[in-house]
Amino acid sequence: MFRLILFTCCSVFVLCAQELPTDYLTPEFHAERRAAVRKQMPPNSVAVFFANPIRNRSNDVDYRYHQDPNFYYLTGFKEPHAMLLLYKNPIQIDGFQMDEILFVQERNAERERWDGSRLGVEGVKAQLGIVHAYFNTAFESFTTQFDRFDKVLFFDFQNDVRDHASNDVDLHALMQSFKKKTKTAHLDSSTLGDIMNDLREIKQPEELVLLKKAINISAVGQIEVMKAMHPNMSELEIQGIHEFVYKKYGAEYEGYTSIVGSGHNGCILHYNQSIKPRVGSDLVLMDLGAEYHNYTADITRTIPANGVFSKAQRAIYDIVFEAQKAGVAAAVVGANMRAPHRAALAEIEKGLKALGIIKDENEARRYFPHGTSHYLGLDVHDAGTYNSLRHNSVITVEPGIYIPDNSPCDPKWWGIAIRIEDDILITNDGPINLSASVPRSAAAIEAMMQQPSALDDFILPELGTLE
Repeated sequence: MFRLILFTCCSVFVLCAQELPTDYLTPEFHAERRAAVRKQMPPNSVAVFFANPIRNRSNDVDYRYHQDPNFYYLTGFKEPHAMLLLYKNPIQIDGFQMDEILFVQERNAERERWDGSRLGVEGVKAQLGIVHAYFNTAFESFTTQFDRFDKVLFFDFQNDVRDHASNDVDLHALMQSFKKKTKTAHLDSSTLGDIMNDLREIKQPEELVLLKKAINISAVGQIEVMKAMHPNMSELEIQGIHEFVYKKYGAEYEGYTSIVGSGHNGCILHYNQSIKPRVGSDLVLMDLGAEYHNYTADITRTIPANGVFSKAQRAIYDIVFEAQKAGVAAAVVGANMRAPHRAALAEIEKGLKALGIIKDENEARRYFPHGTSHYLGLDVHDAGTYNSLRHNSVITVEPGIYIPDNSPCDPKWWGIAIRIEDDILITNDGPINLSASVPRSAAAIEAMMQQPSALDDFILPELGTLE
C-alpha cells in the first residue's frame, strides 16, 4: 500500500512539474550556493535556516506565500513550515553521512485540494536534488546534539511567527523545538548574516538572467504608461497598467508595494495609497518593480501627466537628472557604496542653490532626505556588505527632490516631487544601466509620451450603463 501511494503522489507531482515555467534556477545552482555557505562557515559549526512565516491579511485570508530569500537562495523551496540545516563538515546520523538536511511539511491530499500541491520528501528529492529530506514531524525526535558544535549559526527570531492551532508541526512548533534543543548550545546570531550578505551581494550569471528579465519587464511597464498617460487618469489606473504588464510577461509579484504619487503625493517617499482620482497636470512619480522568479527590479520615472513639463517642473527635473548621471558615473568597482550618493548630492546642492531654493548646501537634505543606492536582487533592498562596490553586484541609483507644500521657498516650487531611479550592474569595465531602455531625459520622456498607446482605444463603459 505504501508503494502504491508513493507512486500516485509522485505521478501527480511530475504532471504538475510539466506545467511549470522552465527558467527557474536549477538544483545545481542552489547546491553550489549551499557549498559556498559551508566554505565560509567557521570550523565545527552548523547553520540553521527557517522558512518565512505565513502572513495573515485578515480573518481567515492569508497573503500569498513568499519564501524567505535566504531559504530560497539555498534550496529553491517555496513552501512554508520548513527548516534547513547545513553542516560545515559531514556528520554521521542514523548510519548516513550527510552535510545538509531539509525538513518539509508532509503531503496532505485534503489541504492540497484547498491550498495547492506540496512537494513532500519525494518531491524535494526529485525536483530540488536534496537527498536528505525529512518530514518536519521528524525534527522533534531528531538525534543531533547541537551542543556538540562550537557554533550554531542562525538568524535571531522575530516576533511575527504565528502559532497555528490546527497545525502541530508548523513553523512556530519547529522554532520552539529548536530552542529546546539548543538551550546549552553555543548560539551565534551574527555570523550567518555576514556570510549571506557577502554571498548575495555578488550575482551569479544565472541570477543576472532573471534579474535582467524582471528589469526588462518593469521597463516595458514604464514605457507603456508614458504612452498611455493622460490627465484624466487616476493613480490607481496608472498603477494597474504597470502591474498588468508585469503579469502579461510572467512576473509573479510586484517586488514591493507599488508607488504612484501625483503632485504632492509624490513628496511622500513610500506613498502607496493610489487614491487620487485624477492626476490632471501634475507630475506623476512612479516607483515600481516586477518580481520575476523571486528577483525584483526597481525603476522610478517621474513624468508630466499632460505630456509636457512646465518651466518649474523642468528646472527641478534637470537637476535630478544631472544628479543621477553623476551618481551612475561614480558607481565603479572599488568605490565606496556611498560614492554615488555623494556625487548625486553635490549636484542637487549646487542646483537648488542656483535656483534660490536653498541658501546653504546643508539645507539640501530638507529636499533630498534619503540615500541614493541600495543593492538589488532577491529583495528590493537586497543583502550586501555596503562596503566597496564589487564586480557583478547590482545597485540602484535614485536621487530625488521633493518640495512639499509650505516649504520655505517660493510657492511656485511647492508640490514638485521628482525621483529618477535605474538599476546598475557594477562591472570591472564600468557601470551598466540595465534599465536604460526607459527614457530618462525630460526631452526623451516628452517624445515618448507622444507615441500612440495600445490602450488608446480601450474605453470601458460607465458603471451605470452595465445594468
